[in-house]
Amino acid sequence: MDQAAGTGTVNIVIDAASVDFGHEKMNQHALKEDFFNVSAFPEITYAGKLVFDGDTPKSVEGELTMIGKTMPVNLMINSFKCITHPMLKREVCGADVEGEFNRRDFGMTYASRDEAGGVAKLIIQVEALKQ
Repeated sequence: MDQAAGTGTVNIVIDAASVDFGHEKMNQHALKEDFFNVSAFPEITYAGKLVFDGDTPKSVEGELTMIGKTMPVNLMINSFKCITHPMLKREVCGADVEGEFNRRDFGMTYASRDEAGGVAKLIIQVEALKQ
C-alpha cells in the first residue's frame, strides 16, 4: 500500500481445509465435493486493488477464486487505521473488511435451496507491519 499515491493491492490465500464453522460435523462435511471440494481445490484466494478516498482506503475491488471458479467480489473497508508501533517503532495498519457473495455462483449448492440460502459473508480482519 502506498497511501500518498492512493494505490495498493490485497492478496489473500486461505487453506480451504482450515475454514471452521464452529461445528465439527459441518467442518467435516465442508471438505467434501458438494462444498469446498478440498481434495481438488485446496486453496481459496482473493486478489484485489484498494480504492482510496484521499489517503484512506475505503473499499477493495477484486476477485474471489474458490472451487476452480473466479468471480468478482467487492469488499467494503469498515475501519482502517495506521499507527507507529510503540515497541517496534514502525508503522502498523489494521483494517476490518467485509463483503458478500452467493456461494451457489461457485457451484457450492449444499444447503442452498433458495437465493437467501446461498449468500455468504466474507469477513477479513488484518494487521500489517511495514517492512
